[in-house]
Amino acid sequence: MKKIYFLIFLFIFFCAEIICALSLEEISQQNQNTVVTVNVMREDGTTSSATGFVISPQGYIATAAHSLSKAKLINLTFSNGAISEEAEIFAFSKNPRVDLAILKVPVNYLPYVTFKNSNSVSAGQEIAVIGSPKRLQNTITNGLISQLRSAGSVTLFQISAPISPASSGSPVFNYDGQVIAVALSSLEEQNVQNINFAIPSNYLLQMMSDNKITPKIATGKEPSKAQKYFQDIVDYLKKCWRILKSKVA
Repeated sequence: MKKIYFLIFLFIFFCAEIICALSLEEISQQNQNTVVTVNVMREDGTTSSATGFVISPQGYIATAAHSLSKAKLINLTFSNGAISEEAEIFAFSKNPRVDLAILKVPVNYLPYVTFKNSNSVSAGQEIAVIGSPKRLQNTITNGLISQLRSAGSVTLFQISAPISPASSGSPVFNYDGQVIAVALSSLEEQNVQNINFAIPSNYLLQMMSDNKITPKIATGKEPSKAQKYFQDIVDYLKKCWRILKSKVA
């Protein structure tokens, strides 16, 4: 009898965990308006693109620093197709090993992302990436945190979510729809698949703090009705378990 109660107890916890997680569709719907295409014209007249995402409603955009190399003109394409005025390079990371930059456009009240402390990230965690590979805006892919790697003094996340050229600067979301990293690069060798790298969000949060930009950081979320319902069941089962143990003892 004790085994049956224990299995039921585990089942309820498992169901509650599933309901807590967002679907990929929900992650996309909640965040696609925060992701932009970064359009770059270089000094030699060539053009390229990358991905960025809104980190503050006052027009601050995070992207990969290497995508801005020798830029003469930068603007942004938003998810609705609107093209911004010229964007200025507001800040680069003080650490040259941290491949991050912040852009600024003269726009207010933009939808922006929520961050999660990246120290909580571990290998095996499911993730989603929203980017603009080859200017295909709001492309969402999913995968795992394959492993945490050291690159000198910097920690990188190895990720299995597929990314492509111009995905640099894409936000990497956990399954609560919160940014935990920024996609940077892929290992491009023959017979290599989905060995990609992202830099933890805490490096970007430090940049924002250094530049007096206030992020929205997840501190816990209000449970949904379904979660509350399951929590009531869990609490009831805990009570039953205590009663059962006291009678068996």
